Amino acid sequence: MNKILEILNDNYSCIEIGEIYIMENKKIFEATEFKNIKEIIYNSSKVYSDDIAFVIKHQENKKVRYENVSYKRLLEDINKLGTALFNMGFKGKRIAVIGRNRYEWVISHLANLLGGIISIPLDKDLQYEELENSLIRSKADCIIFDEKLEEKILKIKENKNTNLVEYICMSDLSGYTSIKETIKKGEELLKNSETDYLNTNIDENIMNILLFTSGTTSKSKAVMLSQKNIASNIYALQSVEDIRKTDTNIAFLPFHHIFGSTCLIMMLACGVKTVFPDGLRYIKQNLNEYKVSVFVGVPILVEAIYKTIMKEIEKQGKTNLIKFARKISNFLLKFNIDIRRKLFKQVIDALGGSLRLVISGGAPADSEILKGFNDLGVTTLQGYGLSETSPVIAAENYNIMKPGSVGLPMINDTIEVVNRDENGIGEIRVKGPNVMIGYYEMPEITAEVLKDGWFYTGDLGYIDKEGLIYITGRNKNMIVLKNGKKVFPEELETLVNRLEIVEESMVFGLPDENDKSDIKLSVKIVYNKEVAKEKYVDKSEEELYNIVWEQIKELNKTFPRYKHIQNLILTDEELIKTTTKKVKRQEEMKKILGKSEV
Repeated sequence: MNKILEILNDNYSCIEIGEIYIMENKKIFEATEFKNIKEIIYNSSKVYSDDIAFVIKHQENKKVRYENVSYKRLLEDINKLGTALFNMGFKGKRIAVIGRNRYEWVISHLANLLGGIISIPLDKDLQYEELENSLIRSKADCIIFDEKLEEKILKIKENKNTNLVEYICMSDLSGYTSIKETIKKGEELLKNSETDYLNTNIDENIMNILLFTSGTTSKSKAVMLSQKNIASNIYALQSVEDIRKTDTNIAFLPFHHIFGSTCLIMMLACGVKTVFPDGLRYIKQNLNEYKVSVFVGVPILVEAIYKTIMKEIEKQGKTNLIKFARKISNFLLKFNIDIRRKLFKQVIDALGGSLRLVISGGAPADSEILKGFNDLGVTTLQGYGLSETSPVIAAENYNIMKPGSVGLPMINDTIEVVNRDENGIGEIRVKGPNVMIGYYEMPEITAEVLKDGWFYTGDLGYIDKEGLIYITGRNKNMIVLKNGKKVFPEELETLVNRLEIVEESMVFGLPDENDKSDIKLSVKIVYNKEVAKEKYVDKSEEELYNIVWEQIKELNKTFPRYKHIQNLILTDEELIKTTTKKVKRQEEMKKILGKSEV
C-alpha cells in the first residue's frame, strides 16, 4: 500500500511503492486549469488583450519591417478564418496544415481547434509519397499550405488520390485561395451576424488532433489527441515551469510536432511574446535581434548554441578563466550567493543579454551541456515525453535538478517502471489525462501500448530513491549481446559526441564475423568539418580516420569491456534525421548495409 514518506519541501512529495520511490511534482507557479484550448485562447485574449502575442518579420527589397500582433487581434483572426471555413462547408471536417513556423500556421491550426475541426499538422519536409499517404490515411478534406510547397501540392491536386476538395495557401499564390482572402471573407460573414463558428461547443474528450509520429524506428502512426489531452499538459507545465508574461519566446520547434505545438499554446496561455526564427544558421543572430528570454528546443539545438559559445571562448583564450570563474560561482551558490549572470555577463550578452531559461526535450540531452548552461546563469531544464502523451510526462524544475535525470512526473501523471531487470531498468509506463485516445485505425497496435489506462512508452529507464526518472534508451534500440548484457546506444553516443572532432554519431550492432551469434558494437561518426579544417588541415582521410579511431580506443578504456566499440565508420555526411533532429536509425542501417530493408 502506498504511503507518504515525507514532504521534502513545498514543491514535491515522495511516495514509496515497494522498492520504488515516485516523486510527484507539486504546483510551484500559479496556473489556471482549462477544459479545452478554446477556453485558453479566449482567456488570453481577455487577460492580455493589447499585449504582443507574435512578432512577424517582413523582408522586402532588403528592408526589414516588424509587425506586432496583439492577443486581441490573434483571436479576431482565428474567428474570421474559422467562420469562413465553416461557411465553406468544413464544420465537423478535417483540415491538414503544413508549412514553416509562421503566423499563418498558428491561426490555421487554432481556427481548426476552436471550431472543433480535426486539425492534421503535417511535416513540411515529407517526401511527396509520404505527404500524399498521410493525406489519404487522415482523410483530410482541405489543406492549408505554405507557398514553398506549391510543387508537391500541385502534384497532389492533379493526381486526385486524396479526399481534398479545397487548397488554401498561406500566402498569395496564383490559382489558389489565400488565407488573407479567407480571413476577409470571414470578416464579412461576421459583420452579417454569422455566429455558427463562434458558438461552437467543444467536446474536449474526442479526437481533435491527428498527429503523425516521426517514425524513427517504424512506420509512422497517427496519434489521436483530444483538447483535454493538450489542455491538461499545458496546465501541468505552467504549474512547474517559470514562464512569465514578460518573456520573449523563439519558436524553433516545428509546430507540426506535438512538442512544438503544445509549447506554442502554453506560451499563449502565459501571455508570452513569440517570435519566428530565420533558420538554424541564424540562431545567435535571432537571439540578439529579439532579445529572447526563453528558448525551447531539442538537444541538438541546445547543444549547438552551447558549443558556439564555448568555441568563441576558446578563440579568445578564456577557457581557463571561465573554468576558474565557474568554480568560484558554484562555491558561492552553496551559500545562496548567485553572481553567475554578473560574472558571465559578456557570455550572456553574446546571446542577446536576456536569455534566462532553456528547456530541452524530445530526446536525452548531454548532462554536461545542461550543467554548462546552468553554470553560466541560464537555467536549463530537461523534460521527457512522447507524441502519445501530448507530450510531457516528466520534467525538471528549479528546486530539483540532477545530472542525467529528466526530472519528476508531471502533475496528474503517474509513472512506473515495469518488468525491471537486475539493475532496476525496465519499461516506463504512464497514466494520466494527457495520454492519447489511441492510434487512428490501428486497434491492434493501440492494444499493445494501452492497457488498463496505462501507456507503455517503449522507453527504458529507472527511478532513483529520490523519485527522479532516468531514461537509458529505447527498447527497440537496445542491443543485446550473446552474454545477455544490454547496451543502450544513446548512452555511448552521448559520450562519443563529447569528442571535439565529432559532430554527431550513431552506435549500432553488427554480427561479429568471428561469431555470427554475437554482436560487434560499431559507431558511425560524422566529423566536424570546421574542427577538421582547423586542427587537421593537412591530414588525409585515412589519417583522420586513424586519429578518430585512437580517440575511440581511449574512450573505450572508460567503459566496461562489453561496451567497447569495435568498428568505426567515419563520414562528413549528416545522419538521416526527422525534423525534430532525431536520427532515423532504420534508414541509417539500410544505408550502412546497402539494403532496401533491415
